[in-house]
Amino acid sequence: MIPPAPPPHSTLRLGFDADALAANWRALDSLSGRASAGAAVKADAYGVGSVRVVPVLAAAGCRNFFVAHWAEAAEIISHVEPASIAVLHGPLTESEARYARAAGVRPVINSVEQARRWISVGGGPCHLMVDTGMNRLGIPPADLGDPAISALDIDICLSHLASADEDVAQNESQLRLFGQVRSVIPAQRYSLANSAGIALGNAYHADLTRPGLALYGGIARHELAPHIGQVVRPEAALLQTRPLQAGDRVGYNAMFTADRDMRVGVISLGYADGYLRCWSGIGSFRWQGRMAQVLGRVSMDLTIIDLSEMPDCREGEWLTADYALPDAAAKSGLSQYELLTLMGRRFSRQSGI
Repeated sequence: MIPPAPPPHSTLRLGFDADALAANWRALDSLSGRASAGAAVKADAYGVGSVRVVPVLAAAGCRNFFVAHWAEAAEIISHVEPASIAVLHGPLTESEARYARAAGVRPVINSVEQARRWISVGGGPCHLMVDTGMNRLGIPPADLGDPAISALDIDICLSHLASADEDVAQNESQLRLFGQVRSVIPAQRYSLANSAGIALGNAYHADLTRPGLALYGGIARHELAPHIGQVVRPEAALLQTRPLQAGDRVGYNAMFTADRDMRVGVISLGYADGYLRCWSGIGSFRWQGRMAQVLGRVSMDLTIIDLSEMPDCREGEWLTADYALPDAAAKSGLSQYELLTLMGRRFSRQSGI
């Protein structure tokens, strides 16, 4: 049987500025002072596409990459040294611990049970997460004296700031407790600060910072705004154009009624792609410097836009969503993290786009 031809290209693509990504990492590395900056590339590099993000970051000088799942490590292992990849969820089973040893990636140990599991399969260099007040993953400070923890060969001892994007007392509390952890846990390196934590100053930087959101154009704290550029731009193809007359109604539940004769278009984008209904009536798209407003309710696969200002925009043209993360978050009510990670699998994330 003759294999089918490859399918046509998607009518959605995630525009990607590799230069902006590299510049963001270099800025965050510089802002980290004496520390080096790593990179959180979990969740498919926050939805940007890990297989195109990781090589750019590695070429810029990044030498430490953090993922959440073992499958995420497998996706990038051919692009960087395996030992530079840390798996934050740690070895839940013996088979996961054996995979880490065989692949050469570093597990992040989060509990005494995980420490024992790692040692039981032969151990080796690993990382240790200590909970300093977030009460999420990590060893409670009371367990740090356990013999299984003492037996670990710890490369990075890390913790995670819960509220670094705010000026609250919890930041200083976690910093103090992390200082106590450093005094009792021998490790090659120590790491506390995420993107927002970098902006808190040198006291938080330790040896390695772990930016995530800011790499991809998010502004975790206002101090970072001058240093961070936009990395991704969702783009959708125009599927159809149509004229409206005054009084014509648009989309589900007729949320928009034309008050004049108009020209509108239907683009290949909807809430199934992460462009949620919160954008109904407030989203906008650009084409050749002109703006098209979203009309009516966003559908599962389609969104209707006003083409009155672009009479020459034809079917097959690509329009770019207004999606600068801080502005889009303020307009939509979604967090900058959600705006990135919601973008669905139908977006093409091919290198060079």
